[in-house]
Amino acid sequence: MSQLSELLYYIFQLFYFMLPGIFANMMPIFAEKLNILRSLAVPVDLNRKWFDGKPLLGNHKTYRGFITGIFISIVITFLQSKLYHYDFFKTLSILNYENYNFLVLGFLIGFGVLFGDSLKSFFKRRLNIKPGKPFIPFDQIDSVVGALLVVSIIYIPPLKLVLSLLLLSILAHFIIRAIGYYLGITKERW
Repeated sequence: MSQLSELLYYIFQLFYFMLPGIFANMMPIFAEKLNILRSLAVPVDLNRKWFDGKPLLGNHKTYRGFITGIFISIVITFLQSKLYHYDFFKTLSILNYENYNFLVLGFLIGFGVLFGDSLKSFFKRRLNIKPGKPFIPFDQIDSVVGALLVVSIIYIPPLKLVLSLLLLSILAHFIIRAIGYYLGITKERW
């Protein structure tokens, strides 16, 4: 394998590893658009205010988002654990899925991604940054940091993996946002 193909394969492995988290991060948006579990569209902070009178997180962080995000993360992790029995997916996998309970792993990744995003929102509210407005570099790394921290309860990722995921997260975020901006899908470039 050439160095370029090795690098591309490693990037593919990183995406595959974070696939449950990627879906967990997207699912709250789909759940809102599809009006899934409408009764759970209640803010996680229950509209409470912090000592400074500002919302803890804001009304866009809901129980529906957490539940649907964690659920889809568990589903993806379940699929990954089943696919692990095939050589192609075994070589693609950073984790040995036979060593982990898919329910626990999926829950931790999904919760971690959403927790990281919520924690970033908490700090954005303190700094008067409105939802959807850029908060560089935290918008790019919040979910990865949250997932890696929470999943470290059962799996301590090597430093190379942590740094690679952070770098990939930053690059992917900027590329995807730029494409969305130029296609007219998003209003914010970064």
